[in-house]
Order: sequence, then structure tokens, then C-alpha cells
Amino acid sequence: MNSLVPPEVTSLLIGGKSVPGGAGVFETVNPATEEVLGHAADASPEDMDAAVAAARTAFDETDWSRDHAFRAHCVRQLRDVMRAHIEELRAITIAEVGAPVMLTSGPQLEGPVADLSFAAALAESYSWTTDLGVAETMGIASRREIRREAVGVVGAITPWNFPHQINLAKLGPALAAGNTVVLKPAPDTPWVAAVLGPLIAEHTDIPAGVVNIVTSADHTLGARLVADPRVDMVTFTGSTQTGRAVMAGAAATLKRTFLELGGKSAAIVLDDADIAAAASYTAFSVAVHAGQGCALTTRMLVPRAVYEDAVAAAAKAMAGIRAGDPTKPGTVCGPVISARQRERVERYIEIARAEGGRIVAGGGRPANRERGFFVEPTLIADLPNTSTVAQEEIFGPVLVVIPHDGDADAVRLANESPYGLSGSVWGTDPERIERVVAGVRTGTLGVNGGLWYHADAPFGGYKQSGIGREMGVAGFEEYLETKLVAFPA
Repeated sequence: MNSLVPPEVTSLLIGGKSVPGGAGVFETVNPATEEVLGHAADASPEDMDAAVAAARTAFDETDWSRDHAFRAHCVRQLRDVMRAHIEELRAITIAEVGAPVMLTSGPQLEGPVADLSFAAALAESYSWTTDLGVAETMGIASRREIRREAVGVVGAITPWNFPHQINLAKLGPALAAGNTVVLKPAPDTPWVAAVLGPLIAEHTDIPAGVVNIVTSADHTLGARLVADPRVDMVTFTGSTQTGRAVMAGAAATLKRTFLELGGKSAAIVLDDADIAAAASYTAFSVAVHAGQGCALTTRMLVPRAVYEDAVAAAAKAMAGIRAGDPTKPGTVCGPVISARQRERVERYIEIARAEGGRIVAGGGRPANRERGFFVEPTLIADLPNTSTVAQEEIFGPVLVVIPHDGDADAVRLANESPYGLSGSVWGTDPERIERVVAGVRTGTLGVNGGLWYHADAPFGGYKQSGIGREMGVAGFEEYLETKLVAFPA
């Protein structure tokens, strides 16, 4: 057997026990080969109900939410056991996600595991109480104290593109803050989540029911989790369309929601920038992990006077990137996750052609890849910012180049989008860069290649890119409630 094909993970974690799925099993597929890797547990509605019940009991009937030092200890144990099994986790990630091996040393695996240290440290160092001092109200002097407490039971629904990063960016802070969790991963990548079950149950002191992992091919189980009145908060990462449904489902019980949703971020290239460098960098970044990243800058806004130069530089960069085997160290662009996703990307490329777009690079399937869900890194030119491919999230290795008529016009075009997740600015004049940064309505921005991603950095978006922030202290506080207590002075 290929050493990169991991063993099957065919159980759920519910109430501290590994249990089979009530609906049987479902297949998980290697997107680079189209081969069935094996099977994952297929949860039933009854399994989801049991998981929520276990999380509710663990929160209500144990001191998990009050023992900050113990939680820090447990989160560090999870980090350590994942590090001890890092090669098995790497194999699963490459095989099931189609993640290029080079990314597993960063945001696809090792980075998120290391970031658990930040969450654990916060459990110990966070100011859980704040003394407001004495105030007099209606003749009564009172000493007031703000207390921060865990929200309760958290339902975490996660996608397939960077599953370790997103699973752990939710689990780590939620647990460190004192919550219990029901994790419902995407059906495209069930093993990446399911493998955590035995690691948690057998190698950590996390109490039974604090973490529950429910894999399923049934998308309606996510809606069931959202609607359950025993769940106090839902944290969801995925498409804006599904995010709207999550928000609507949570409204019936007015539960807290964290939503990290879609993006159509713009790379703004100013006329004093190194045009070739900016275009090359942007084209390369869109091809990483086959463009399956919500924060990628998939629109490039360039000065009209150098438009063709920018298109040529981006095309040259894309021509040097081959969609290839994710197990090879040099691969940047692996497969997209599924046949369905490949069809989606190809449909958008055809829409671009129909709307008058020029396919400058790519535009099809790699000739040397008979198997696997591969799409060539694709560059589209000659379409306006209002075109379909410039407005809608594609989630594939596709870049659209659009001309602008100066700094103010570039900001206008960048903001002419329902999304506001990320972006970049390229230039040399600090004052001009600052004006552009101040004008763009997004949650994150990189300047001249600066990278904002880190454990202590809050990530999230404006407008229809989401509500709230993940990671950093702000992400930790998403999982906390505020209680004000007054005592006689």
C-alpha cells in the first residue's frame, strides 16, 4: 500500500467514546487520483442529538468552564499529541485534502497545531475579571466587577479547504475559553477531523463530552446543530450563501453566531509599484492550493497605462506553475477538492468567455493529468469589475485583471463588491499607500507582500464576508459572555 494512504477512520467521538455512525459509512476520495481512500463514519440525526447532549452535560455538570489552568493543560496536550502523530496527520492531509506537501509545514497542518499554544496561554493569562471600582446609584454605593465566562455549548461547522487550520482555530480558543464543542466537518474531508477523536480520547485529559466530532455525508445535520436550542453558539466558516442559512437558522433561538464567509479580494497595484513583481506575486498566490482560499486576491487592479504589461507579467508567472501531484515537494497548485468543484471552476471560465473575457493563460485541464480534479492556473483579462467572474467567488486558481484610473478609482473598484475579507496594496509612496489602506473596506490587508496571518492576528471580514473575528484575542473573546456583578461597597 502507498505509504501516503492513511488507515481508515470510521468512528465518531461522542461523550468521550468512539462510536460507529448511525447511518453507516461514506466514502472519502483522494482528489489528486480520484481513488477512494476509504470510509468515514456517517452520523445519523440521533448521533448529532447525542453529541449535543454530551456537550451540554459536560458544560453544565463539570467544572471545565471554571478551571482555567486545567484547560490550558488539556489544550497543550492536544498540541503535543498532534505533534507526536504529525507524519500520519500529514499523510491524511495530503491524501484527503489534496494539499501540496509544502503547505503542510505551514497553514495546512504544522502552523495550526503550533497555534494551539497561543490559545492555551490565553486561558492562563486572560483577565477573567475586571474591577470597575465603587459607584453610587440612587444613594447606594456598590463595588462592581466584570466577569468573563464561557458561552456554553459551541457548534463548529467547518469547510474542506484548510481543515486543520479552521478546525483548530475554532477548537483551540473555544476550549481554552471554557466551552464544550460539537465539531461538524465538511463531508469532503471527514478524516482530518475524525482522526482527532482517538487522539483526544486516548491521549489527553479532556473530559468526556467536552469535544464531540460528528462526521456525516448529510449536510442537513449542520442545520440541525444550528437550530438545536441546547447549543449556545455556532461558529461557521464557509460560503456566504450557507452563512446566510446559518444565521437564519440560529435566529429562532437567538444564539450567538460567528461567520467567516466568502471573499473576492482585490490586489491594488499603484502606478509607482514594481508592476512585474506585484503581478507575479499575485498570480502565484492565486495558484497556491489551487486557489481554494477565501482570502486570496483573485482580482488584480492595475493602472490602465500599464495594463498589458501587468497581464503579460501575470501570465508569465502562471505559465510557470503546473497543477501537479501534491505529494511532490515542488508542487504549489494541487487539485481542487472534487469533481463538483472542478465543474464549478470550469463553468466560471466559460462564463468569462461568454461575457467577452480573454483567457490569457490556462483555461482548461492539464494535458498531463488524466486523473484527478485538476484545473490549470487561469488568467482572465478584458472584463469589467462588474463581470460575473470579478464579482463572484470561484474558489479555484483563477485571476481576473482589471484596469483602474488612479488611486481613488482603484479603491472604488476594490470596494465595488459584496465582500470585504482581504486585499493587498502595492506601491512605494507611504502616504499614498496609507490613503488606499484607509479607504479599502476589508478585514485584512497586506502591503507589498506583507503577511498578516498569525495566531495572535484577528481574521475576519466586512460586509458579506462575515461577522466577528477568528484567532487573536478578539477570536478568543468570541467564545466569552460578559457578566456584571455588584456588591455592597
